Amino acid sequence: MHPNLPGNVQILREYMVYLRVEKGVRPATCAAYRRDLEQMAEHVEGRDGLLLTVQQEDVTAFMEGLRGNGVDSRSIARKLSALRGFYRWLLMDKKIAHDPTVNVETPASWKILPKSLAESEVEEMLERTGVAARVADADALALRDHAILELLYGGGLRVGEICSLHVEDLQMDAGRAQVRGKGDKERIVPLGRSALEALERYLALGRPALDEKGRERTLFLSVRGKPLTRQWVWEMVRSASPPGEKVSPHKLRHSCATHMVEHGADLRSVQTLLGHADISTTQVYTHVALGRLKQVHRMHHPRGRRMTPEAEV
Repeated sequence: MHPNLPGNVQILREYMVYLRVEKGVRPATCAAYRRDLEQMAEHVEGRDGLLLTVQQEDVTAFMEGLRGNGVDSRSIARKLSALRGFYRWLLMDKKIAHDPTVNVETPASWKILPKSLAESEVEEMLERTGVAARVADADALALRDHAILELLYGGGLRVGEICSLHVEDLQMDAGRAQVRGKGDKERIVPLGRSALEALERYLALGRPALDEKGRERTLFLSVRGKPLTRQWVWEMVRSASPPGEKVSPHKLRHSCATHMVEHGADLRSVQTLLGHADISTTQVYTHVALGRLKQVHRMHHPRGRRMTPEAEV
C-alpha cells in the first residue's frame, strides 16, 4: 500500500470540487464522471493500487476488461475521456509526474454511426403530436409536448438544454434561442418555422395555464407549474415514438444532425449547431456524408450505376 498518498475516495472528492467550482461542470455530468472514475478505482483496488499510482498498463487492462464484459466501444471511449480529464488535472496540480493515459489508443467509437430515425418517421411523429397541438381547444400539455419535440429535432438540443431553457432565452423575432450546453457554454441555435410556430402557440395558449401565477422563468413546465425533469422528457419522447420504435431525445438530436448532413450541411455548421467542443465528435457524421455521396454517384455518374440483370446477360 501507499500510506503517504491520499486514498481514492479523497482524491475523487477533490476532483469533483474542482469540476463543480472551477470548471462549472453540471452536477449530472460530474456524477457521470465520478461513476466512470470509481469503476477505475475498483479495478486498481483489486490489485491493492491507487488512482495516483496507475500506470499505462493498468488503463489498458481496465479497457480490455470492459471490452471482455461486452461494453461497447462508445462507452469505453467515454470512460477513457473521463480518465484523461482526471489525469490531466492530477498532472496540472503536480500530484503525479506522468499521465498514464497519454499513449492509450482511443477505441474507434467514432466509426459507429449514431442511430437515427428516417425523415419519414420523424415527420410522422411530429405530425401526430402537431395535430393534437393545432386543434382549436388544444390543452396546454399537448402544446408543450409538441413544442419540445420540435425543438429537440429542429434545433438538435440535448435533453438537459431543453429542461434548462428560460422564456427569456427565446428570441422569437430573430428566430433563435440562446442555449446553455455542457460546462455552461452558451450558443445560439436557429429555430425553423415549424419550431417557432409550435413555440408561439405554447407561449400564447399553453404556458399561461401551467404558470398561473406567472412566477416561473423556466420555459417548459409540468402540470403543477414546476420545471420538467430530464427523466420526464425522456418518457414523453418515448411515448410519442412511432410504432415499433423507442425514440430518445438523443436519437432526435442525432436525427437532426444526420438529416442536415444528408441534405448537404458541412460538418463545421453541424458542430456549431450541436455545441460540440471538438470537431472530432461531429466527424461521426462523415459516414452519413459518404453514404449520401455514394448514392448520388450511383444515380448521376454515367459509370456509377450498377448493371441491371438485363445488361449482365
